[in-house]
Amino acid sequence: MFPRLETERLVLREISKDDAEGIFACFSNKNVTQYYGQDTLENMEQAEAFVDFFANSYKENRGIRWGIEIKGAQGIIGTIGFNAWSPKHKRAEIGYEIHPNQWRKGYTLEALTKVIEYGFGEFGLTRIGAVVFTENEASNKLLDKVGFLKEGVLRDYMYQNGEAYDTYVYSLLKYNR
Repeated sequence: MFPRLETERLVLREISKDDAEGIFACFSNKNVTQYYGQDTLENMEQAEAFVDFFANSYKENRGIRWGIEIKGAQGIIGTIGFNAWSPKHKRAEIGYEIHPNQWRKGYTLEALTKVIEYGFGEFGLTRIGAVVFTENEASNKLLDKVGFLKEGVLRDYMYQNGEAYDTYVYSLLKYNR
């Protein structure tokens, strides 16, 4: 059964077909995708394919992605979760995005803190990694704030709109927090 998580202001829940509109609202916004390594979505069919991708990733034990919903409101404002999950090596990479209308309200920090707690607890991880465009100041500051250690630079690691970008690689270890 897909785990449902709650914070003071948020519900982190399974993403369904009904969330394709929320997915599209995020991933069709160039401000969201500019540091994502993902082409900007152009139609709802692409958003529906994302929903399927997230569901299949969970079914195939490759990762888990929650929809971020504000308590008392309908629809998701973004997503958060683990990808590149390796149960054998007890590690995964975390990723997230949130619609610009909800930026700078503390929602991403709130969701990130809860998902990290879940990852080290229920998911049994000992290492959570993150890969972030060097130019993505907001995400770099957020990871630093929650205790991630910047391990280095991956040169020309991600492509966005046909152009290569450097990324930082981060980690947070269960026993070094």
